[in-house]
Amino acid sequence: MSAVFPTVREVLALDPVRHGAPRLVAGDSGLDAPVRWVHVTEVPDIATLLGGGELVLTTGIGLPADDAGLRAFIGDLADVGVSGLVVELGRRYLNQVPRVMAAAAERRGLPLVELRRATPFVRITEAVHALIVDAQLTELRATEEIHQRFTELSVEGAGPGEVVRQAAELSGCPVVLENLSRQVLAYDPAGESAELLLDGWEQHSRRIRPAGRTAYDGDSGWLVTTVGARGQDWGRLLLRWPGGGDLATSPAGDHTAADHTAADPTGGEPDGRDPETPVPATAGRTVAVPPTRLTILVERAASTLALGRLIRRDAEGLERQIHRTLLTALLDHSRPVDEVALRAKALGVVLDRRHLVGVVVRHRTDDGAPAGEPDPEAAPARLRDLAEAVGQALREAKLTGLTSAVDDQAVGALLALPEAAAEERALAAFAAALRRGRPDASAPRQAGPARAVAGSGGRVTATGAVIIAAGSGVGSLREARRSLVEARQIADAARRDRRDLPIFRLPHVGLAGLLHLLRDEPRVQTFVERELGALLAYDAQHPREQLLGTLRAYLDAGRNKSAAAAAAHLSRPAFYERLARIARILDVDLDSVEACLSLHVALEALDAIRTP
Repeated sequence: MSAVFPTVREVLALDPVRHGAPRLVAGDSGLDAPVRWVHVTEVPDIATLLGGGELVLTTGIGLPADDAGLRAFIGDLADVGVSGLVVELGRRYLNQVPRVMAAAAERRGLPLVELRRATPFVRITEAVHALIVDAQLTELRATEEIHQRFTELSVEGAGPGEVVRQAAELSGCPVVLENLSRQVLAYDPAGESAELLLDGWEQHSRRIRPAGRTAYDGDSGWLVTTVGARGQDWGRLLLRWPGGGDLATSPAGDHTAADHTAADPTGGEPDGRDPETPVPATAGRTVAVPPTRLTILVERAASTLALGRLIRRDAEGLERQIHRTLLTALLDHSRPVDEVALRAKALGVVLDRRHLVGVVVRHRTDDGAPAGEPDPEAAPARLRDLAEAVGQALREAKLTGLTSAVDDQAVGALLALPEAAAEERALAAFAAALRRGRPDASAPRQAGPARAVAGSGGRVTATGAVIIAAGSGVGSLREARRSLVEARQIADAARRDRRDLPIFRLPHVGLAGLLHLLRDEPRVQTFVERELGALLAYDAQHPREQLLGTLRAYLDAGRNKSAAAAAAHLSRPAFYERLARIARILDVDLDSVEACLSLHVALEALDAIRTP
């Protein structure tokens, strides 16, 4: 039931209820149950007319006189799911409700409250219904704000970081965006410790298994929704909401139902209960579900993220924007090739009957700010600087072509050369001009991945902090996309290579490089989850065992169990037992070459996914 409804605890704090000098008799574990409606009855078989969530008011004049009948009455109310039972004393029961009724209510966790002073029930129903309507109106207003906020973010083309920040601000809860491999893409701790939030995130995330596309995992306290569009899911958005917290109910301890009750003139009860016993403020919270507005919030945030991934916008100058439009059109086939050629010619870039070469320039690392300067504007500024440097290098080398940023980290260019024989000379001139304009492009490399091998297929100058990658030359504009895509893939893979060679060919990328290129592909991530998901989940549940390392040692040793056991520093019986357990968990035959090959590729893919 939605947390928009008040709880029994809150109802007991209302003035009309306090006027009746309420006393909790039984069922304090149900005080946080939501009250959907108030129903007045004087008949014993009312349960058949209720739908659950009602607070039942009665004077008891129509209730059964025998113990069995009272037990059945309480049992029927509990079975239908009422929130509580309030009995006004004075007409049927003078000083207290029957003990058998209290005992039955306590067993079923049903709040049973006595009103020791005559109270018009109509005032209680009016107060509760007004509270419900006000809460629903507040919920509607909050929902409207959510829709308005995320609509604005969609129109503005806000990035994932901003969308996540707004979600955390609106909810007051930590929010995390992850990909299908449980890697964090963006997060906002909402004032909490980021270190504690993200510590061991992958293992923690694998334990969060909600039932449905959008669902709340009560065990972990995370509200989760899937992020994706056009049938392609690429991540999850998670919001941590501790069930039964302040978002759903009033803070515990703000009130007790006996704060304003009058003393019982009898001075006590035969059964020893104190007539002034207050309603407990912290008794037995029930497991709650997040408010409807939070579910709406995460779903709208996920939609905004998915839409933003489809329609990324960029604040560029008109000419560069047109360059980017044309390069994007070539990459995603959004415009006819003839139209691209015509618009490029209008810009002074002739693409017809030219030898075309795709080039991509990017930094070796993705972090946009210098160490110790977490500036959110640093990455876009660095990309703009790189785009300007690439444009200047083309002009210095006297080359023509289209150039613009092709993603958040790289600048692309499509060189238009008069003939294929000019390709090597043109690329060398461009690289030299870029090095002159950017000192970091020729600085000695300290450490980190790079890849470079000489050749004519695809190549990367692997000097310094900037990578220059070129795809294979093509003879027509219809083939230009292949050269651009190849250049981008080479530049991406070059970041993982440790060699310092000047030129890199695509055939030398290798399996590790290929998987690195595909690491963000949902189908690759799905393959890893299918092959290794069960083992990763097992390791998350048993962090001391780490069977993934055992599997890696076995495969790295070429399925030589003795050598693998020695490499893992385990006795052979212990190692064999671990292999048997892995086989059971993954349901595979580890003596099968085909199965081990698939697992080896999955491990390589997992390494690529985990390595930025």
